Amino acid sequence: MNRAGRGDRPGSRRKGRLESVGSLVGQVLGDLGLDGVALAHRIGSRWEEIVGPQIAAHCRPLGIRGGVLELEVDSPVWSQQLQLRKPELLARLEDDLGKEAPRELRFQVGYARAGR
Repeated sequence: MNRAGRGDRPGSRRKGRLESVGSLVGQVLGDLGLDGVALAHRIGSRWEEIVGPQIAAHCRPLGIRGGVLELEVDSPVWSQQLQLRKPELLARLEDDLGKEAPRELRFQVGYARAGR
């Protein structure tokens, strides 16, 4: 019996390594065929680190579909600015995500500010 008073069961022992909940969620979503959801979650959780605080204050990721990351921007002016910086943003995403990085960005103006 182990310390909890339960006998050893197959698969009940740890394999010796700890994994973060985020990585486990990503694995489960991948197993369910929801890789895009997992990738969108990873991008969203690291958005400010990837693009910097100034851009993150005006733009947020909505989701990813078919390699296209859809972003909500808080004004037409910021949409235009980010359109011009698209190659830079794609390079930052690729640096952070590697081969999983989206290949295209699509901007849409939203009503709510991204930083809220």
